Amino acid sequence: MCGIVGAIADRNVVPVLIEGLKRLEYRGYDSAGIAVVDGQDVRRVRRTGRVAEMEGAAAGEGFRSSLGIGHTRWATHGGVTEANAHPHISHGVALVHNGIIENHEEQRERLRALGYEFESQTDTEVIAHLIHHHLKQGTDLLQALQRVVKELTGAYALAVVSRKEPERLVCARMGCPLLVGLGEGENFVASDVSAIIQATRRVIFLEEGDTAEVARDRVRVFDADDQPVQREEHVSDVSLASLELGPYRHFMQKEIHEQPRALGDTLEAVIDAAGFEPSLFGAGAEDVLQQVEGIQILACGTSYYAGSVARYWIESISGLPCSVEIASEYRYRTVVANPKHLVVTISQSGETLDTMEALKYAKSLGHAHTLSICNVPESAIPRASRLVFYTRAGAEIGVASTKAFTTQLAGLFLLAATLAKLNGRLDAEQEAGYIEALRHLPGSVQHALNLEPQIASWAERFAPKQHALFLGRGVHYPIALEGALKLKEISYIHAEAYPAGELKHGPLALVDADMPVVVIAPNDGLLEKVKSNMQEVRARGGELFVFTDQDSNFGESEGVHVIRTPRHVGVLSPIVHTIPVQLLAYHTALARGTDVDKPRNLAKSVTVE
Repeated sequence: MCGIVGAIADRNVVPVLIEGLKRLEYRGYDSAGIAVVDGQDVRRVRRTGRVAEMEGAAAGEGFRSSLGIGHTRWATHGGVTEANAHPHISHGVALVHNGIIENHEEQRERLRALGYEFESQTDTEVIAHLIHHHLKQGTDLLQALQRVVKELTGAYALAVVSRKEPERLVCARMGCPLLVGLGEGENFVASDVSAIIQATRRVIFLEEGDTAEVARDRVRVFDADDQPVQREEHVSDVSLASLELGPYRHFMQKEIHEQPRALGDTLEAVIDAAGFEPSLFGAGAEDVLQQVEGIQILACGTSYYAGSVARYWIESISGLPCSVEIASEYRYRTVVANPKHLVVTISQSGETLDTMEALKYAKSLGHAHTLSICNVPESAIPRASRLVFYTRAGAEIGVASTKAFTTQLAGLFLLAATLAKLNGRLDAEQEAGYIEALRHLPGSVQHALNLEPQIASWAERFAPKQHALFLGRGVHYPIALEGALKLKEISYIHAEAYPAGELKHGPLALVDADMPVVVIAPNDGLLEKVKSNMQEVRARGGELFVFTDQDSNFGESEGVHVIRTPRHVGVLSPIVHTIPVQLLAYHTALARGTDVDKPRNLAKSVTVE
């Protein structure tokens, strides 16, 4: 969840480090710092708050160097203080760390017994002292790192420099993403390609257990057994334009408005083929998908809600049983596994630690049929999966997921339809109907985006509130969950979501004039039931904010506000109705003056437990 960048070059790398940290700030923004090797010394500057604070301090102190590392932090061990900010230093060794070291207390006691003193509350400082301890035994920096990682339990991405070895930096990866960027006479390390895209597009993704030595003119990678190994070079397709804000006020607003394009790109292959082909999910997918007898979806947060929508689609369209579990719960319970089920993991980043560990657990139980739905090519979860479907949302910078969610839904619908076709439950006419609906989906989403001024006016009424209730039924209940999550993520209004039929079983006690109730009410088979639930709210003095569509047959009245999305789009309605709840959350946060792209206590890529 934190961000790492490092560089070695014949030029001053401080601007590279700072620019990289700015691009990584969405991953953590409690504090930031850089350390550089300057002659026979290591210099460091750290500040709590945003990268700009640290940048000003570095400029004031005249930082220049051809070798350095940087970090932007999302706090785990220890509060948000300068002493806890990275990089951490031990006797001329500086390092930055993403992840959590689970045995840090044990190592801390060992190091205290050896005479080391601690300045921070972090688990990271332990690693710095351990590396120095091994250097005292006569090892070089790379050997010291390789010995230390074998003493650590937990997850880490590490980048390390030493004043005694100014011609290289070393790094290691276990459970947290780390890559090496390849330049001409200069090389880089980073936790995300966006940090170094201004310098190079050529990257090597380190594998689990890898360590690496990075010098100006060479990169050497070693596997978990410390044996030299070649890792494939990739050319990143991330564009600088996708990382720029452009005319929008926030990345979240930009990414909400990019959804028609993102959906069009994600659906391009199936629309061009005019049919649902197993090859959409990778080589050998037909053999795998024909064997599966059920679906197990594992995901966290917004991706879990995408999986919850998919359960309705998969069971109703393909006829296969489907269960959806929160990955962090699945990985720690005793599971009765069916190896004939397809395990589907969903992750925007492809590096979500709980989801990755849940996948490992599923495979240990005998699940050989695995599929990843992901937005980041060559990330860890797709590499660990038998099949993969890449959403083509492009870089998503805002912490609150938007276009990643709707493209995940698109990919999951393709899976449901493909399974149905393989199972003989999708005839040619139905297939053509679905393809036509998908072809029109980006346009329907654009029509929903055009409702932004109306939704912004609603947001003014939401801004003073402290609580909100979201309701939906059937396949739209997970969209209510997603709407509540978005509102609390970025506006800090407490919001809950319930199936509308559950109101009378408890939540109705919360309803009064100060509790706005948002209802997802498209014109589907449950509309009349939802209307009855709305009457329950009105009878208790509750104020209703209803997202419906042009085909529904009710209008506004006292205490009932209605916004209509385009005509009902049938089975794809959850995707279209996601747009209004995203816009409501965004404009409510805007009205409340919160930090939309970087909400407090949160970060983008969740690579810790």
